[in-house]
Amino acid sequence: MIRKFLSYLIPITIYKTKSGWSKSIEVTWANGELVMDSENTNYSYGSLQRILRLGLKTIGFRQIKSMKKILVLGVAGGSVIKTLIKEIQFKGTITGVEIDPEIIKVANSYFHLNQIPNLTIVIADAFEFVLQANEKYDLIIVDIFQDTKIPSFLFENFFTERLCALLQNKGYIVFNTMVLNKNDNERNEKYCSEFYQPNFKIKTIPRVEIHNELIIIEKIK
Repeated sequence: MIRKFLSYLIPITIYKTKSGWSKSIEVTWANGELVMDSENTNYSYGSLQRILRLGLKTIGFRQIKSMKKILVLGVAGGSVIKTLIKEIQFKGTITGVEIDPEIIKVANSYFHLNQIPNLTIVIADAFEFVLQANEKYDLIIVDIFQDTKIPSFLFENFFTERLCALLQNKGYIVFNTMVLNKNDNERNEKYCSEFYQPNFKIKTIPRVEIHNELIIIEKIK
């Protein structure tokens, strides 16, 4: 607990590793909280948990609590899953898809994801998972990064169409993006301006924690 208290003064890294997908995976005490970071950004807990919590609040905790199935694309340390379980008290099933098995090992060791009974972790590429999936979900959370970079396939029409096809009526997609420069901003603007799916509407929450922008897609029928 000494490290926890000292972390209010200076971040204290307690574990560091790397994998085939991540140059750096760090577990750090920061401001009294255990967080997971990549080389240049926060991967779980800390600011990322606040960002995705805002997206969930926009939908409404009460509405999410009544849902039955949630899909999380990009698990990392699982902070959004902890928000769903501990704060919202979601009792339905959660499927988490993560491409990096080493991150899941760290998440199990330090954040105890493997102790959540209604969570199933699938080690898979999100694109392939979405392509082959046939279940429908009430909420899909997209939080896929390689450090500060977002895979380009997330912005392709084909992937968006497949993602929307997996939503139940009146379901939601919360898509976390990072806007670091003009190109990122133009990418998001293009995605939103060209988005067209019948019976869906889209909105953004810009400049969350300075550099993130949430895109929220709602299936209205």
